[in-house]
Amino acid sequence: MISVDAFETRAAVLEDRELVEVYLERREAPSIVGNIYLGRVKDILPGMQAAFVDIGVERNAFLYVEEIVFPGKNEDEPMPPIQHLLKPGQDILVQVIKEPMDAKGARVTTQVTLPGRYLVLLPYSDFVGTSRRLPEEERRRLKETCEQIKPRGEGLIARTAAEGADLIDLRADLKRLLLYWRKIGRKVRDAAPVQLIYQEPQLALRIVRDLFSPEFRRLVIDSKEDYDAITDFLGSTDPELAKRVELYSERLPLFDKYNINQDIENAMKRKVWLRSGGYISIDHTEALTAIDVNTGKYVGKTTLEQTIFKTNLEAAGEIVRQLRLRDIGGIIVIDFIDMQDPDNREEVSRVLNEALASDRTKTRVIEISKLGLVEMTRKNVSQGLLEFQAETCPCCHGLGVILSDATIGMQMYRQVKRLAATHISESFVFKVNPRGREFLKQKGKLTGNILDLEWDKKAHLIFDDTVPIGRPEMIDEGTEAQIEQSMSNYY
Repeated sequence: MISVDAFETRAAVLEDRELVEVYLERREAPSIVGNIYLGRVKDILPGMQAAFVDIGVERNAFLYVEEIVFPGKNEDEPMPPIQHLLKPGQDILVQVIKEPMDAKGARVTTQVTLPGRYLVLLPYSDFVGTSRRLPEEERRRLKETCEQIKPRGEGLIARTAAEGADLIDLRADLKRLLLYWRKIGRKVRDAAPVQLIYQEPQLALRIVRDLFSPEFRRLVIDSKEDYDAITDFLGSTDPELAKRVELYSERLPLFDKYNINQDIENAMKRKVWLRSGGYISIDHTEALTAIDVNTGKYVGKTTLEQTIFKTNLEAAGEIVRQLRLRDIGGIIVIDFIDMQDPDNREEVSRVLNEALASDRTKTRVIEISKLGLVEMTRKNVSQGLLEFQAETCPCCHGLGVILSDATIGMQMYRQVKRLAATHISESFVFKVNPRGREFLKQKGKLTGNILDLEWDKKAHLIFDDTVPIGRPEMIDEGTEAQIEQSMSNYY
C-alpha cells in the first residue's frame, strides 16, 4: 500500500493482512540515502581513522577509512592510514549510506553502487554476488549470468527481483545502469564541488524498484501521478508485475480502509500485547534497545515451564515483526523469560531466527543464554518509526518520567524560601507554575495565594502555566502594605 498526500508519502507492507513494514518520507525532507555527491574533504581525524566531508547539507558527512576505494586496494591487506589517502580540500565522489541522525551527519562511502530493477552495479568493484533471499539454485544461475554479462573491472549483484529474470531482462537492466553511470561521470567532470550529482527517486518509485516482486499479490496506491510513474517503470522492466498495480480512488483514505493508521499508532507504544495475554515491552536507550518478555495475564494450563515456553515462543515472532515495523536498528537485547529446559531455549532461538529470515535488513544474532538473553544487531540505515515521528519530550527531556506534584511542591517551597532569604524586604510576589499547588495546600503551607515561609516574611504567589516548573520568578518586593496594594494590579 502506498499513500501520498500534501505532507508525506507512506508505504506499508502487509503479510497475511498484517502490517510488517512502514516507510515514511516527508515532502520537505526527502531521504538522502543513495544520493551521490561531489564533496570536499574538510577535516582528517587520524585518531578515528575517518574524515569529515562537505556534501552541501546541514552537517558534514562522516567517511570511515574502510569505506574508501583506491586503485590497487587489496581486501586481504590492512588499510593504509586515512591521512595517506585523503587530505583537506580534496574533492571526492561519495554516496550516502546512512541518514543524518540526532547531532551526527550522514555516513558516506566512496564505494558507489547504482541499484536497478534486477541488478546493482558496482562501478569500482569486480565483485559478483546475489541476494541472500534467493533460492540456492537460482543464486548459482544468476551469479553465472552476471559473470557473463558484467563489464570488465565492474561488479554486479543480482537482486531478489531478479528471480526468474532471463538474460534479455538482465542485459536491459544493466544497459540502463551503465547509461546512468556514464551520465554521472560526465556530470562529475563538468561539476564544481560541493554538488549533488545523482538523486535517488522519491519513495513510491524506490519501494517498487527495491521491494515489489512476484511474491507480492498486488500494490495499491492512491496517487494518480505516482501510479502512472510506477506503471511506466514496470511496463519497461516487468510488464507482468505492472498488472498487479491498482489505483485506489475511494473517499475513505487508503490507510484507514485497511486499519494501517491504527497499526502505526500502536507501533509507537512501549507495550505490545500478545494473543495469549502476555506482552513485550520495548525501551530505547542511547546505546541499545531493550526488549522484555512478560507472561502478563497469561497463567497457562499445565506447568510453569510450559507457560513460560509458550509466552517466549509467541513473543519471538512478534518481536521480529516489531523490529521490522518500527525499523529498530543498532544493538538489541531481548530478555526472554528464564527457561530451565535447554530444548525449549533452542526452540525459541530457532523460531526467532526463522522469523528473522523474512527481514530484508541485515541482522546478526548471538545464541540465547541460560538467563534467556539474546543479543543481536540490526543494520541501522535511517531513523526508526518512533524517531521519525516523535521528538524529545520538553517536560522530561527524554527521561520518560516527570516529577510528582509532591516533589514539585517541595521544590517550589524551598526555592521561594531561598530567594526571599536573600532579600531584605518583608513581602514578595512570585510567579510560579501551578503544579505543586494542591500539595502545598494539603500540607497547610499555602493559604489562598500566600505561602507560609515560617518566619516574618510573606510570599504572594501568582500561578501561571507559562512559567517553567522549578523556576519561580520574583516580580515584586516591598513592605506588606505595598505588596497588598500592588497585588490588585496582577489580577
